[in-house]
Amino acid sequence: MRIPCMRKPRELKDGALYHVTARTNRQEMILDSRGMKDLFLQTLARAKTKYRFRIENFCIMGNHVHLMIRPGSGESLSRILQWILSVFAMTYNRIHGYTGHVWGSRFFSRILAGLRQFLAVFEYIDRNPFEAHQVRDPLDWRYSGLWEHYHGYRQVVDRPELYVEMMTPAHSPGVLGKL
Repeated sequence: MRIPCMRKPRELKDGALYHVTARTNRQEMILDSRGMKDLFLQTLARAKTKYRFRIENFCIMGNHVHLMIRPGSGESLSRILQWILSVFAMTYNRIHGYTGHVWGSRFFSRILAGLRQFLAVFEYIDRNPFEAHQVRDPLDWRYSGLWEHYHGYRQVVDRPELYVEMMTPAHSPGVLGKL
């Protein structure tokens, strides 16, 4: 018998690609400043030295983040995200002299099954800053996989697979000036 207040178990599968979203507590705009977005990027980069995973695409907004993440074989999505979110929260609280929660409820994740879902989420993440009226062109959002791919910068995002480059030309390295 399932108790109604229990959380739904997270679906985990070795080798799966996940769309992950984490929202700030009370949807506060704690990620709104460049400094906090940079801190989150630095935390992601540190996590990549501790755990094996790929970031296919990402976007950092003012009160939430989107990641397309593929944990390496034998790695735990939950452990990776727990480390990223807790290290960011501890650092954020230390910088600001705060205590308490930084993130709202637990992070959302779902497995992306198939090319259609992959492309829909990939584009959704790319367009998130545009749809939120933060930029006129998604290529201008500095805190995204699209920006890193477009500029050939690899702080967080991994080089796209060939099929991704073929279907999303803006994500192809060295495309600057070709579009």
